[in-house]
Amino acid sequence: MLLPNDNTRRWEILSTDYLIRRPWLTARRDKVRLPDGRINPEYYVVEYPDWVNVIAITRDGQFVMERQYRHAVAMTCYELPCGVMEKGETPLQAAQRELLEETGYTGGEWQHLLDITPNPSSMSNFTHCFLATGLEKTGTPHLDATEELEVHLLSREEVLTLLKENRLIQSLMITPLLKFFSGL
Repeated sequence: MLLPNDNTRRWEILSTDYLIRRPWLTARRDKVRLPDGRINPEYYVVEYPDWVNVIAITRDGQFVMERQYRHAVAMTCYELPCGVMEKGETPLQAAQRELLEETGYTGGEWQHLLDITPNPSSMSNFTHCFLATGLEKTGTPHLDATEELEVHLLSREEVLTLLKENRLIQSLMITPLLKFFSGL
């Protein structure tokens, strides 16, 4: 029998020290009491804002994908349109904004697919995943100062090939694609 996700085993935070607070990186050290009473004096958490990503499909069935350099792994990668939620946005608003800003595509029908977390043991955020179908190119990309990406339209078969050949490496993008293709 599967148990529901809950907070019955929640740890008590006894103290928190912020080690770094920057727009894209906030890290803290918590001193925590576990449910059995033991104390862990050093538990590290990276705080990020929530993220969004979009499986974006045009009216003619093409997948709107991006390729961009990712410095941490020193690779240029295929990815879904994605980004960080801004304060005051709902996940859907953020997903629609990111898709327009990065690709110029809008409209269509939108469906929430799932919410996932990059690493719940040490990261505080969620990624909200959406499916958008029937999209049209209505504008031009307006990228952030540090963004440099290429937009590619790929067929269903090409996206499946990227998955099969391990050419999509971002787990937070692979997960919604596998859900989409499996029909779950």
